Parts: sequence; C-alpha cells; structure tokens
Amino acid sequence: MRGKTIALCTAGMFVLASMAGAQTNALPSDAANATGNRIDLYFSDWHASTPHMANGSLEEREIFTHGDGVNPARKGAVLRFANSYSYAALAPHTSTEATRLNGQQEIYFVASGRGTATAGGQSADLYRNVAVLMPANLEFAFKNTSDEPLTMYVVNEPTPPGFRPNSAMLVRDENMLPITSSDEFWTHIVKTIFVTSDGLATLQAVLTVTLDPLTIARPHLHLVDYTDTEEVWSALNGSSLAFVGNQLREQTPGMAFYHIPDNQTPHTNLNPSEDSQAKFFYFARYHPHEARK
Repeated sequence: MRGKTIALCTAGMFVLASMAGAQTNALPSDAANATGNRIDLYFSDWHASTPHMANGSLEEREIFTHGDGVNPARKGAVLRFANSYSYAALAPHTSTEATRLNGQQEIYFVASGRGTATAGGQSADLYRNVAVLMPANLEFAFKNTSDEPLTMYVVNEPTPPGFRPNSAMLVRDENMLPITSSDEFWTHIVKTIFVTSDGLATLQAVLTVTLDPLTIARPHLHLVDYTDTEEVWSALNGSSLAFVGNQLREQTPGMAFYHIPDNQTPHTNLNPSEDSQAKFFYFARYHPHEARK
C-alpha cells in the first residue's frame, strides 16, 4: 500500500510540474533534461565530507562551498552569496578557542547534544533546535557540557561594507517559536528563526520547514529575481523525496539541496512516510537589499 501511495504521489508531482511550466511559459520542453544529468552537483551530504578542525577543537565537514550556482565546477561548489555551509561537532567536555569573526558572521543551528555559547559577557544554553546568530567583531566560544558530541549546522555569510552588526549574539529556541504559516506552497509548516531585521547581513531568511506525512509541497520555479536567489534545503529529520527538474532524489538527514537558479528547473519535496514528519533547515537570500547601517 505504501509503495502504491508513493507511486501515485510522484506521478502527481510530474503532472503538477508540467502544469506549472505550461501556465508560466517558463519551462522549455527540454529544460529539465538539460540539467538532469548534473543535478547531483546540487546535492551534498556532510557524512561524505572529509573533516577538518576549526577554532581549535571544532570538527567541521563541508556541505556547500562558494562557487557558481549555475555552472558548478565540482559537487557542492554552488554558493554565490553565502561563504560556506557546514556541519560541526564538538567532542564531549571540550571547548573551542575564543574566536572573533571579521567581515563575516555565522548562524548556528544545534542538531544534537548540549552545551553553552559565550560571547561578550553573555552566556546561552545550547540544545537541539536552538539557533544562534553570532555577529561580526564579537569574541565568542562554545563548550560541550555533555557526554555526547555537540553538533551544529553552520552558515557563514559575508558582511557587506558599511554593515552594522548586532552588538550581542542573538539566540532563538526554535522549539518555542510559533508557526509562521502552515499553507505556503500548499503544505509548508514554517517557523521563522532569523530575518534581515534580526541582524542578517547577506541572507534574508533562516527558517525551519516541516512536511506532514504523505504531503507534497507545490512544485515551483522562482520567476522573479531568480538570478539573485540563493536557497538551501537541509534535511534534519525524516526521509523525503526531493523532486528537481525531471529527477527524484531521496533526501535523508544530513543531506542538503541547493535550488538551481536557472528559472527552468522546478523543485519541491514529498514526504512519503505514513506516520512521520520530514523537517528541513532552510536559509535563503532572495534579492539585493540595503545593508543595515
């Protein structure tokens, strides 16, 4: 029964994508085929990355690096506006070296474990689904206070000339945030973590997006400012099917997808589970915007 449900859902996705293309006249008949054999360049999984050390004792694994989102030279080298996206782990009962970010700032989203973040005389508890916006020019450190690794997703963004960063780290507990919307693109259950007014420099949104069991989000293109759009979907919980152009990819926790900014390749996600939600960590830059002075 489950296999039949998935087959019907995926068939419906292709029909809906074709309808979307016909309605917008934005999908040439061979557009999806043109990118079909290159779609794997836009998927990356931290489990397959080689670890390196940062800030003394923080083990980082690359997910996406800076590159060309339209014609990436290698797998994962797709970021045009953010500097990097990685997965980091801090061993039990260890601390990072005190660090200061210059010309850049970072967003941390805790995946597992417990610890603390300290910056500018402020301290905050870290645990699953806590997010930290660490501004430029502020010395900070992390400490793992548990017997398990403290793991986090890390987005590094540049600060443009003249940008005024926050004077303190900003901490949000996603567990406690209200649902911002539950019907975007039909089925997206969205929680807004950070936006530009919170102190983001280059990015404009950091969210979590959840799909209920046996639901599909509307396949779509970005028709406005698509060359300025940077959008990353990173699987946190549950396994989903990513629908990109004419391809399907299973997206498991730790695996991220970069939306292809060509105005030709529709994308969405399907949650084939009958009893579990699928949850994503999402960040995006949509269009040019004035830096906060």
